[in-house]
Amino acid sequence: MPTVFQLATLDPTLPTPHVRSHVFRSFLSSESEPNLPLLISTTDVRTPKVTQFAAHPDAELAWWIEGVQQQFRISAKVHVVPAPGHVLSSTTSDYEGSSGIAALNKEGFDWEAKRVEVFKSLSGKMKATWCRPVIPGTRLEGGQDEAKRWPVSIEEPKEGATEEEKSNWEMALHNFALGVIDPTGVDFVELGVVPNRRTKFTRSKEGTWGEEELVP
Repeated sequence: MPTVFQLATLDPTLPTPHVRSHVFRSFLSSESEPNLPLLISTTDVRTPKVTQFAAHPDAELAWWIEGVQQQFRISAKVHVVPAPGHVLSSTTSDYEGSSGIAALNKEGFDWEAKRVEVFKSLSGKMKATWCRPVIPGTRLEGGQDEAKRWPVSIEEPKEGATEEEKSNWEMALHNFALGVIDPTGVDFVELGVVPNRRTKFTRSKEGTWGEEELVP
């Protein structure tokens, strides 16, 4: 199953769309409301898209599954789960309404534990991408010579670890955030069948899903 989808957001100051590739990490749902699944992705809390999520949480992702010729266009609200103490740290804990996030909050879900769990599951090389000392997307002062000084891989410090190893781990974990995608609608196209099929699923305010067939 492909793990990369495209996610589009709006700029907080200009009506300009921005799209980028995101890696799908896992699904997450509550025991009480399994019909309200969330998609989990990851990001650097310093990136411009986090500001876009905060200003305009409404977003849309496109996910093409080549093997079965299926496309999912998912309308959603995106919430960021950063390190404790960050200005956005209350985003998910204060969320209310009929959604997967609200259902998990009612069950006392530990978002920080989930954030750390996902971070630790990544490869050392991937973890190191959150350890770069500059903001992603900004001008690279010093060129590639500067980039070569950045850590290539980091692992959780063990007994006897150096101060640099500890510092790198703490920086990466601090910059690491979850992107929690809460679907509100799905446009599902099946091109691997004849005739092609297209179905629209819409979530109601009560958390139930309606279904409507569309012309492909």
